[in-house]
Amino acid sequence: MEFFETVEARVSDREYVPKAVSEKDIQKILHCACLAPSAGNIQSYRIIIVRKKKDREILAQASHKQMFMASAPVYLAFLSDKRRNKPKYGSRGSEFFSIQDATIAAAYAQLAATALGLGTVWIGGFDDAAVAKALRAKKYERPVVILPLGYPSEEMEGHERRKLCNTATEL
Repeated sequence: MEFFETVEARVSDREYVPKAVSEKDIQKILHCACLAPSAGNIQSYRIIIVRKKKDREILAQASHKQMFMASAPVYLAFLSDKRRNKPKYGSRGSEFFSIQDATIAAAYAQLAATALGLGTVWIGGFDDAAVAKALRAKKYERPVVILPLGYPSEEMEGHERRKLCNTATEL
């Protein structure tokens, strides 16, 4: 899929067919996530692959009971790592750049999944402490986003977006 087609094709899929995602596709997605730009090229994040049904259900429950998530055969969970940017950028690095790094990596993963014909949905609404516990996060890590990943059960249409003239301005 061509880049601009990929961007236009990306939608939030909330239903998945019970079909495994190949390890090859997961590795391609992770490779693209790791190519995402990051502050100082420090890549202050960790990606956790969640495959077990029980773990996926716990995370869905911790995500304000968004149980539709559990129909996806795999999740990619992105955690910021506050330690990595701190030496170079201080508190801005640990509190801000680490979150940006994880977020950009997740966005690249979403686009890579779309290019491979897979569906995802951005899950950012969750109980931080419950998700951190379920992912066995370290004390310096913060959950940023969970991407359920699978083959969508139906073709979704994109939502209406604000017009460019309402989102971009010039000085």
